[in-house]
Amino acid sequence: MDIVVFGASGKIGSAIVEEALKRKHEVTAAVRKPEAFSIQHDRLKVVAADLLDPATVTAALHGHEEVISAFGPAPGHENDLLQAADSLLTGMRAAGLQRLIVIGGAGSLKTETGEWLMDTADFPENFRPLASAHANAYEIYRGSEMDYTYLSPPAAIIAGRRTGQFRIGLDRLIVDENGRSSISIQDFAVAVIDELEEGNFSKTRFTVGY
Repeated sequence: MDIVVFGASGKIGSAIVEEALKRKHEVTAAVRKPEAFSIQHDRLKVVAADLLDPATVTAALHGHEEVISAFGPAPGHENDLLQAADSLLTGMRAAGLQRLIVIGGAGSLKTETGEWLMDTADFPENFRPLASAHANAYEIYRGSEMDYTYLSPPAAIIAGRRTGQFRIGLDRLIVDENGRSSISIQDFAVAVIDELEEGNFSKTRFTVGY
């Protein structure tokens, strides 16, 4: 497939780019500073784009098939996630694209008690604004006409290795036998590209974890 990845310069975004290239996809990394992007490959193109600017989004999307957004806001600018959602959807409409995979947040996943993770007593207070913004952005995608998939990570994305082995769920946080909720960056990228290729979660949300 010929895909565009926004947020490609971050840890998760770059892992997604590398996994997509590993699986023979054509990839365009849409980043604010192309000169600072370190990955190089024959099937990789790097372009300048600002996800908060619909015009540059549209320009980056023309001629491609599918879109992945791994956009993460700067600290203190968590509500940029909402502007990014609107901008991305506007750009996709203008470019005539329908298929979108969004890397979201874990805060609105349900725990064993039925609470959202971000409403539990142990959830870090400093992460609540980001979790809330992710939850609000999710509602924007849900209300759109796009063929979206919203992938919520587990509570922690950790350093590790690519195993290709993890569990898949829908709206409930995945935890292991010790109560931990995690996945490696590499395996998270595997889950993203699996969904790109298989399309099992059209117009819905899913999550992964060990």
